[in-house]
Amino acid sequence: MNDLVTRFLDTAGERPGEVAVIDPDGRTTTFGELRRLALEVSTGLRAEGLAPGDGVLFAVRNSATAIGVFLGSLRAGAVVISADTAVGPALVSARLRAYRPRWLIAESPFFTTSVVGPVRAFCRRRGWPVPDLRQPIADPGIRTVHIGRRWPGVPRSALALKDLFDRVPAAPAEPDEDAPALVVFTSGTTEQPKGVVHSLRSLTAAVTMLGGHLPFAPGDVMHADGILAGLPALLGGARLSLPKPSAPPKRFAADLADRRVTHAYGVPVHLAEVFGVLPRWPDHVRHLVMGSAPAAPAVLRQALAAVPGGQVRSIYAMTEAIPLAVARAEEKLAHLEQGRPGDLLGTPSPGVTARIAADGELLVSAPNACLGYLGGPPLTELATGDLARLDDEGRIVMTGRKKDMLIRGTYNIYPGLYEPSIALLPGVREAAMVGTPDPVTEDETVVLAVVADSDEADPARLVRRLRRQLPGLIDAEAVPDRIVVLPDLPRSGRSRKLDRGRLRELVTASRP
Repeated sequence: MNDLVTRFLDTAGERPGEVAVIDPDGRTTTFGELRRLALEVSTGLRAEGLAPGDGVLFAVRNSATAIGVFLGSLRAGAVVISADTAVGPALVSARLRAYRPRWLIAESPFFTTSVVGPVRAFCRRRGWPVPDLRQPIADPGIRTVHIGRRWPGVPRSALALKDLFDRVPAAPAEPDEDAPALVVFTSGTTEQPKGVVHSLRSLTAAVTMLGGHLPFAPGDVMHADGILAGLPALLGGARLSLPKPSAPPKRFAADLADRRVTHAYGVPVHLAEVFGVLPRWPDHVRHLVMGSAPAAPAVLRQALAAVPGGQVRSIYAMTEAIPLAVARAEEKLAHLEQGRPGDLLGTPSPGVTARIAADGELLVSAPNACLGYLGGPPLTELATGDLARLDDEGRIVMTGRKKDMLIRGTYNIYPGLYEPSIALLPGVREAAMVGTPDPVTEDETVVLAVVADSDEADPARLVRRLRRQLPGLIDAEAVPDRIVVLPDLPRSGRSRKLDRGRLRELVTASRP
């Protein structure tokens, strides 16, 4: 077997005394300790009756413990279900209904905030996204494991993580690499959550591909938030540095220096804030990877200035398949500066086959693609929802999102085709186009929202200049009816992607 768990165990066994993970609070865990934790969890869960295919609801914040429990659960044959408690109680409950787990593994505070009424009410008043785990806690058919000391609300029947240790090891069952191994929920209403189902094979392919794009060696330090983002580093014998969730820019910048980071990953919007406090990063940072959301040209320039002489890459990926393509920052900027429309996503990853459907949607098949969606048929080809074309070099160029399409008369407008070029204009830092209903024509009024560069002091002058420049830059049918200047574009989610719904509300409210 050469799956990601086996590969990690082999790598960790070769360097037991070396530091593998630096937790957000600075605590360190060696490869040997992490390997032992994964093996103890695997053996203990099987001894307690976990059967291959059992669902394990996973509510553990990013840490060395989370990585060890995750790997151990996979080795035991579990289907790990990401609770992602930050989404709020309604979605967590809907996800439990979509996939009823047999096990719940959670940190003790999650039990307290779910069960103890005054604590739960206090957290909600403060706006903290606390989970609602009352349903699995109360279900007698669900076994629970708590991590950390026993807090109020932890069921009496719950096992402590340490209760799984020191069990008599048995020969692990041969894993079925094509069976479900991970369920990650993406978007969807509370009634219809959308669960992406990965196999051990697709996860292994994803980690292998990421490692191919960003090679690691012992002595390297990867600063990244997330288990899958960090596993390529660990498999390469490198150290994983976990940032504090939603780390303030100054804290992120300090970690780069204090932890001697060589590789860093971040969301473009958050990285832009870091560049604001640290324009030039320490020389030991050689690789910077951006992902989870598009990067504006201004951020690409800042990234290149922050890591001069290093490599800055932008990853195109989906929850369904990580990664699909990678582009160098220099390539993306050159594409725009040469007047080519769309956002250059890069060359498809090795093994990824891309084609364009009749309606322009990008379709892919790849070894790292998910099995399908929870409750749905197996997928043989993944519909990305992105409109794209392949250039003469076989690179993917995104021209928009199908769901973002605007309609003006008989013309379809795809904002993603124009936004990167508009953001390249002097005085513009970010740009986004949305449509608002026109009660007279029943078409959409096209509104361009821009965020001005810091050196652009007069919004009215910027709007006048854009009105002169846009007709020569974009198709005549796509020239906006209105241009508004905002201090920032609204963002949502952990990746802080553009919230077009909220943007539509803002520009509607600002209508003269």
